[in-house]
Amino acid sequence: MTPLDAFVGFGVLLVGLGLGFIIRHLVVKNKVESAEAKAEKILKDARIKEQEILLKAKEGAVRILDQGKGDEELRRRELQGAEDRLRSRESMFDKKLLELEDGKTKIEQTKVELQKLRGEIDILREDEKKKLQSIAGLTRDQARDELFRLVEEDQKENLLGRIRKLEQNSEEELDIKAQKILALSIQRFASSHVVDATTTMVELPSDDMKGRIIGREGRNIKALERLTGCELIIDDTPQMITISGFSPVRRQVARRALEMLIKDGRIQPVRIEEAVNDAKKDLAKEMKKAGEDALYELGIPVSSIDPKLISILGRLKFRTSYGQNVLQHSIEVARISALIAEELGADVFACKKGGLFHDIGKAVDHDMQGAHPEIGYNIMKKFGFPEELAYQSVAHHEDKPKTIEGVIVKAGDAISGARPGARRSSIEEYLQRLQDLENTATEFEGVEKAYAIQAGREVRVFVKPTSIDDYGAHKLAADIAKKIESSLTYPGEVKVTVIRETRITEYAR
Repeated sequence: MTPLDAFVGFGVLLVGLGLGFIIRHLVVKNKVESAEAKAEKILKDARIKEQEILLKAKEGAVRILDQGKGDEELRRRELQGAEDRLRSRESMFDKKLLELEDGKTKIEQTKVELQKLRGEIDILREDEKKKLQSIAGLTRDQARDELFRLVEEDQKENLLGRIRKLEQNSEEELDIKAQKILALSIQRFASSHVVDATTTMVELPSDDMKGRIIGREGRNIKALERLTGCELIIDDTPQMITISGFSPVRRQVARRALEMLIKDGRIQPVRIEEAVNDAKKDLAKEMKKAGEDALYELGIPVSSIDPKLISILGRLKFRTSYGQNVLQHSIEVARISALIAEELGADVFACKKGGLFHDIGKAVDHDMQGAHPEIGYNIMKKFGFPEELAYQSVAHHEDKPKTIEGVIVKAGDAISGARPGARRSSIEEYLQRLQDLENTATEFEGVEKAYAIQAGREVRVFVKPTSIDDYGAHKLAADIAKKIESSLTYPGEVKVTVIRETRITEYAR
């Protein structure tokens, strides 16, 4: 290539570069102008929309202001009306207050006047009383008593008739309900009527055994009496020894020990001591079993009762009351009490458990001082019984038990002890009880004669009609019943019937 050709090529290159630059510049310029035009248009559209928005906002603000002014005017009128009403009420209240103040003032004045008049009336009344007392010659209390006496004499027949009617109606209703409940209870539970008494006689195989039991110089019988705490009576009764002791448990120990010795044949002080210890162990096991059997029979959990208390309960198996076995009696009272409680809606479990333990004091009353109700109460409290259960031991000997359960257990105790065949006593005790009933009734003034009938279940009292009226007969019956309750001991209840009879005879000739 020549230098000229190279120079020409280089010049063409420069011209191409310049033309390219110019063309690019023109293209860029056109694009910038086009973008500026678009931006200008956008700004113009934005200004137009801004104007429209501002216009709409101004119109909305004007509308809101107009609406606010209307609401403000309405509220102002409402507040003005409320203010007017308050002013009216305030004015009315002021007026009422003034009227109340005026009324209060008038009432105070009237009160002062009334107090003044009352004082004057009291003075006049006292003067009148003094005048009446001076005229009648009686004091106020004397006049009142005289008035009551006259009214009582005048209305005595009416009062007696009313009393008889009320008593008859109430007694009839109560008797019907009580008979229904007792009939259901007794019908659902019926136990044996056989009387069980603790055996105190020991049969001997021969009369020669009496000498062996006595021993040389009486050492055998002395050892037996010392260890058992009982007295052995050896008399002319053939082949029989009588055991006498205050405690039925000790009598049982003596009887069993004596039977062991007779069966063994070896009777000496050492063997006697072993026999007594064996008898005590056997009796302790039997008493515990008897207590557990009683709890099982009544459905009372054995685990809920202390084992020591179960043994004490079992001691009642060897305790009698009027010939009735106390443990069987307690089981019977528990069953009857539970049935009555079920009919009355009372606490069935409390009545059942309280009925079973109500005579628990009799198990140890021969070894402790005090009456069996208090002893039983202390025993149950000692073994953690609640007050309502421990109270049953005392309640069945109270005239008016404090709880419904106490009344039910008292009724169950009376039913169990009073039914035919439940208890027995000797002819001497029976006659003495009848005599005591008759003597108690004849101690009262106006009683002509008294008779105890129905095996001591009823006392019929004949009074002098000239000494006691009908009203006094009612009072006499209640007084005799209270006297019998407080001074005599008897099973069940005693009915007191007062009879007042007036016979007037005339002859027509």
